[in-house]
Amino acid sequence: MRESLQKMLDKGVDNSLLRFGLGKAWLDEGNGAEAAVHLARCVEQDPKYSAAWKLLGKAYQLSGDLAAARQAWEQGSAAAQAHGDKQAEKEMAVFLKKLNKV
Repeated sequence: MRESLQKMLDKGVDNSLLRFGLGKAWLDEGNGAEAAVHLARCVEQDPKYSAAWKLLGKAYQLSGDLAAARQAWEQGSAAAQAHGDKQAEKEMAVFLKKLNKV
């Protein structure tokens, strides 16, 4: 899966959905740093993409950058709230609460 998405990116296809897929694939493989690269690009391309913000926070958390994780979830929560995505907003609030306990 990741390889085929990477081939598309290498051929010049670059959009938020592709970046989300690549980021999720890297995250599923346990590589937070590489996931963060693609998910950060995803939210640059589509700042309203609350699911990408959620995974970006997880990617930063996995790679040990808790400050960046907090910032991603805060921005993602604001984006979710602005667009009525209540579920993503609730999930990121839980992630932030857990992060604050660390």
